[in-house]
Amino acid sequence: MMETDKLRKADIFSGGIIFLLGVWIVSQALKMPMKDSWGGVQNVWYVSPALFPLFVGAMISLLGALLIRKALKTVGLAGITAVITWLTSRELTAFLRTGAMMRFYTIVTLFASFVFIQIPRVDFFLSAVLFLLVFITTFYFDVASLLKKLLYFYLAGTLIMLLLFATGLMAAWTGILPFAADWLTLVFILTYAAYARRQVAGDAPLSRKFRLSLILAISAPFFIGSIFKFLLLVPMPTEGLVTIALDTLWYSIF
Repeated sequence: MMETDKLRKADIFSGGIIFLLGVWIVSQALKMPMKDSWGGVQNVWYVSPALFPLFVGAMISLLGALLIRKALKTVGLAGITAVITWLTSRELTAFLRTGAMMRFYTIVTLFASFVFIQIPRVDFFLSAVLFLLVFITTFYFDVASLLKKLLYFYLAGTLIMLLLFATGLMAAWTGILPFAADWLTLVFILTYAAYARRQVAGDAPLSRKFRLSLILAISAPFFIGSIFKFLLLVPMPTEGLVTIALDTLWYSIF
C-alpha cells in the first residue's frame, strides 16, 4: 500500500506536466488556420491541418487530468500537501542528483540539441554520427562517473556551437570557409572521440565498448542515410559537406 501511495503522489506531479503539455499543444494548434482560401478555392474547417494536433493536445490534457483525479482519489488532499512539501525540501535536491536523473538529463540534452541545433544547421550525416557516438558511449559504458564527464564535455561543445550560431559568427565564417558548421561539427566529433578514448584508456572492456560504439555511430547513419538518399530519393534534412561528397561519389559511379 505504501508503494502505491508513493506512485500516486508521483502521478499528481507527472499528471500536471502531461496536462500542461496538452494545453500547450492546443494553444499552438489554435494558431493554425481553421479555414482559408487557396487558388480561389475555399477550404472548410474540417480539412484544417489544426484538427489533428488539436485532437492530440486535447486527449493528452484529458489523460493528464484523469491521472491527477485518480491520484487524488487514492491519496486525497493530504497527498497534495506531501508532494508540495517534498518539492520544497532537500530531498528533491538529492533526488535531482541521482544517477537516474543524470541519465534523464543526458537524454533530454542529446535529443534537444540534435533536433533544435544540429539537424537544422549541420549536415545530417555529421549530426547523426555525433548524436549516436555520444548517446551510445554515455549509456553503453554504464559508469556513472564517465556519464557525467562525457555529458559535461558534450554540453560544453554544444553551448559553444549554440553561441556561434546565435551571435552570427558561424554565418560570417561560412562566407570565408564553406560549410563552416560542418567542419566545426567534424572537429567536435573527433575531439569527443579522443576525449572518450582517453577516459577508458587502460580498461580493456571499456576500450572494446568504445571501439564498438565508434563503429556503430559511423556505420549506421551512412548505411541507413544512403539508402534513403540514393535509393528512396529522400532528401536529407540538411545537406552539406558530407552529403555533397557522397553525391559526387555516387553519381560519378552510377
